[in-house]
Amino acid sequence: MAISNAAAAAPPATPASTFTAEPKAPELRRKHNRDRLRTIGFLSPWLVGFTVFFGYPLIATVYFSFMHYNQIQEPTFVGLRNWKYVLTQMPLFGPALWNTLWLVVVMVGLRVVFGLGIGLLITKIKTGVGFFRTAFYIPYLAPPVAATVAFVFLLNPGSGPVNELLSSVGVSAPNWFNDPNWAKPSLVMLSLWGIGDLMVIFMAALLDVPKEQYEAAELDGAGVFTKFRYVTWPAITPIVMFAVVTGVVQTMQYYTQALVAGKLASGVSIGPGSVIQPGYPDHSTLTVPQLVYSIGFQNFNTGAASVLSLVLFVIAMAVTTLLMRKRAGLLSAED
Repeated sequence: MAISNAAAAAPPATPASTFTAEPKAPELRRKHNRDRLRTIGFLSPWLVGFTVFFGYPLIATVYFSFMHYNQIQEPTFVGLRNWKYVLTQMPLFGPALWNTLWLVVVMVGLRVVFGLGIGLLITKIKTGVGFFRTAFYIPYLAPPVAATVAFVFLLNPGSGPVNELLSSVGVSAPNWFNDPNWAKPSLVMLSLWGIGDLMVIFMAALLDVPKEQYEAAELDGAGVFTKFRYVTWPAITPIVMFAVVTGVVQTMQYYTQALVAGKLASGVSIGPGSVIQPGYPDHSTLTVPQLVYSIGFQNFNTGAASVLSLVLFVIAMAVTTLLMRKRAGLLSAED
């Protein structure tokens, strides 16, 4: 009887299949270390590229901004002298910054509107879609220098076919790249001519909008603009944000087209050993990247060029951060 009571009082045995031993602390640490090493291994290509092509150049630029360095002698520390010179004494910094910001606002805005409009037009037509899509995309494939040379030739005030055509219909044609008031609008026209990249991106976004939403809007009596406002626009807003941000970054680095257009319009021959000041006419096409190259590699003032680069970097980061803020930028709070 006592044996039966002891057996009844004993707790039930835990099945062997349900018992698992918890890993010890050293084993957990080794597992976490293996996970970290595996993650770093997968990230190593990006980490190497980021360090070599962004991290080190950025640190070197900050370092040289406080140095007097002509790329020949050893750099010497000068404190804030380079910053003071660029921000308060450099005569071309103001025009270059204004031209760059003007191009960012006008060129990026018109490119987004024009690319979206062409994308909407091509997605709505019934016949000849392939022809129009190819016709608008081919100019984007032209090299920047070749495209700029062709554009300067077309808009030549003396012998260009555009001015001859305008004169034949009684329109007084401007001097385009030879006029300070028309030089930047001419560059904008050049950028709109090569709108094929944004057109393709917006076409893909527009074709991805669900047709059921358009049908539901039509049943509710929505018109063309109402459907665009409440159906199309919310669906393509992330793509518009992408186009604006990438456009701002690219235009902040605007260099080749403005430099080539100014050189060709000025009629100055380019030869070995020639030093040509950018910004023709009257510094109207001078951008900050051109000024960085002129100061750093033609005048060998690496400290001032580093300051200009950092100012451009800070402005680009500030504008991009402002655009990507929810509710403050193009994205809604739900995106």
